[in-house]
Amino acid sequence: MKRIYSDYAYSSAPRSTCWWDETIEAPDWPILHGALSVDVAIIGGGFTGISAALHLAETGASVAVFEAESPGWGASGRNGGFCCLGGSKLSETTLVRRYGEQAADAYFQAEIDAVSLVAELLTRHGIDADRHSRGETQLAHSKRAMERLRRNSNAQGQLHEQHELAGLGLGGAFFGGYTTPVGFGLNPRKYLFGLAKAARTKGAGLYQQSAIQKISKVPQGFDLQTSTGHVRASKVLLCTNGYSSEDLHPWMAARYMPTQSTALVTRAMSQDELQAQGWTSDQMAYDTRNLLHYFRLMPDRRFLFGMRGGLMSSPGAEARIRQKALRDFRRLFPVWASIDVTHIWSGMVCLARDLVPFAGPIPGQAGAFAGFAYHGNGVAMGTYCGRALARLALGQHSELPLPIERPPTRFPLGRWRRALMPPAYALLGLADL
Repeated sequence: MKRIYSDYAYSSAPRSTCWWDETIEAPDWPILHGALSVDVAIIGGGFTGISAALHLAETGASVAVFEAESPGWGASGRNGGFCCLGGSKLSETTLVRRYGEQAADAYFQAEIDAVSLVAELLTRHGIDADRHSRGETQLAHSKRAMERLRRNSNAQGQLHEQHELAGLGLGGAFFGGYTTPVGFGLNPRKYLFGLAKAARTKGAGLYQQSAIQKISKVPQGFDLQTSTGHVRASKVLLCTNGYSSEDLHPWMAARYMPTQSTALVTRAMSQDELQAQGWTSDQMAYDTRNLLHYFRLMPDRRFLFGMRGGLMSSPGAEARIRQKALRDFRRLFPVWASIDVTHIWSGMVCLARDLVPFAGPIPGQAGAFAGFAYHGNGVAMGTYCGRALARLALGQHSELPLPIERPPTRFPLGRWRRALMPPAYALLGLADL
């Protein structure tokens, strides 16, 4: 595989001490051995791939998912568990200018529909994923940021002035906030494995340690090779997101940008400890920085805190980003500076040059489809795009809005495109001051 980070990034080291691993045992998927023939082969066993598999299997299609590592190994098993609005990094103004007002409105409705889809799947399949929080609150990290929240607030949400935060149980160094009523927190690993169980019940085949090494187009569809098996499929879905490889499919090369997100979890805290900091709310929240922090109090009273910003991947770089996450956590919540942080880990989120998600056919290759680039919001948007890919594989209309349907452009510099990120992050960091 040709990937744009060092092998360390794709090893087990960055996800060591991931809290989610301790909350539910991984299912025992088999390793592919020998030959297999299916209607649809799905590469990647995260939210996108498993959602696609479930929706395909429910129609009676034969489908198999091929995960290169173990279940829940990638971003879907190590993210912050925010099921919320998001997926694009474009402002409303930019979306309207680029795609038109109607398409922009359709995109925003898709974000709402994505959250609703996850809620519906949790209910329909009886998945207990520790759901909590009513919507999501954005907290202003500066007076200027609070002014922007005031200007951009609307009747669908609720604005909170600084003096109101303490009464809401949102204590910290913030200047106010704004709550949107859409979204909830969950345990991403429990959600993923619940989806996987439902997909297997419907007949989907799920395989671990079965990395697809080569995809070949043949008259009957596609031949896919693993180290121990061979797959013939009429359709193929690429659902590898930030853990993609440049040579898995040539069209994917340089159309995605993996970048790091790091999260930590504290020990469970007492009510007195929570009240001392002033954070007693179950509300999931994030701040107004471009290089944002995200955080929430979980049902077991552990506190999860995460951040964007890692651009390198090595043992030394991982140690530095973990130390920065600890410093930022203790700076924003100083009363908890002595509270033990028991777990900390990192994973890749995926960006597109156009800063919107993509789900659709791979141009020029009938029967091949891809879904990726959720910009850190893969719980909802990955699930939603997985369903859309299932529809496309069945020859149905995807019902996706134009911004998601349009194929993404390539980043400059090819495999060396990571060089674009440090100056971009530096500018974003300056804008956060």
